[in-house]
Amino acid sequence: MKNRLFFFILLAVVFTGCSRQVLVHPSASPFTLWNTCESITVLQEYVQDVTNPASAHFIRQEDRIATFDMDGTFIGELYPTYFEYNLLEYRVLDDPAYRDAAPDDVRETALQIRDFVRHGTPLPDHFDMKHARAAAKAYAGMTIAGFDAYVKAYAAKPANGFSGMTYAQSFYKPMLEIFDYLKANGFTYYVVSGSDRFICRALVEPLGIGPDRVIGMDVRLMSSRQGDQAGVDYTLAQDEDLVRTDELLIKNLKNNKVMQIAQEIGKVPVLSFGNSGGDCAMHNYCLANPRYRSAAFMLIADNPADDHANREKALSLGLQWQAAGYHVISMRDDFKTIYGPGVSKIDFSF
Repeated sequence: MKNRLFFFILLAVVFTGCSRQVLVHPSASPFTLWNTCESITVLQEYVQDVTNPASAHFIRQEDRIATFDMDGTFIGELYPTYFEYNLLEYRVLDDPAYRDAAPDDVRETALQIRDFVRHGTPLPDHFDMKHARAAAKAYAGMTIAGFDAYVKAYAAKPANGFSGMTYAQSFYKPMLEIFDYLKANGFTYYVVSGSDRFICRALVEPLGIGPDRVIGMDVRLMSSRQGDQAGVDYTLAQDEDLVRTDELLIKNLKNNKVMQIAQEIGKVPVLSFGNSGGDCAMHNYCLANPRYRSAAFMLIADNPADDHANREKALSLGLQWQAAGYHVISMRDDFKTIYGPGVSKIDFSF
């Protein structure tokens, strides 16, 4: 009898202890860097709905696919232009190991970036393709590991237009909370960027995003002693490296993003995040998902106090994105911070 009484007392202590533990350690909000706002409310309601097995909109975990543009979506792009543009300008005009060897057309492209950055000279039409071809040439011959190290070395430099931050640190901190939230709810997220795939891989590596979840602009690769032989006629030796060539395969913008998602992921996303017209095709592909409820979000750079932003232009784009059926994230109104403590906007330095 005494043993049975002791057992029940012990059981009561254990359950009481468990109850206290739950009360003392309540679940923290996953969005500490966000203001109360429509965009994050919509996202949370969506995720709660599609991860609820009792919901008519339930999505199996293997189909919870989210795609994110990179520049201007979760990493800065206004210092004062894209990271990959700044990198090419440095490579061609400032890097002593390459600048004297740069072809004329590559140098012309780099000078156009410099004139745009320093003097506000408009870039020519279709400059994204001109840059892509020039970048393919500028890094041709680099091994994959060598290019990765080159990108990371430049990314370690102070971000132009900011104090207290390098390029490698210039993530939008609230957006990183979305990554964590989606991961905790069984989503797999991919970076789908117009920037070079290997630049993206180098920049997102600290976030724990593996190279297999990065899609971007691509150049043809070849083995270091392959020469003019076709890949189907050549066998890589164990002591060879893969190197970049000067042949551009794809600039990953607009419809090309959709094609790359279809080819590399093989599933239609249910969530899509971007910040520009280059992401609309990706968003529309997501919203047309034939099986599942889906949603798309656009960031607008409307905070000129903390970033190099054009608020008037951003607000105009916000109206455009809303009309297209996308949810708008305001960096001024929705974020408590952009880059985190200790970072401030300063004048550009050239």
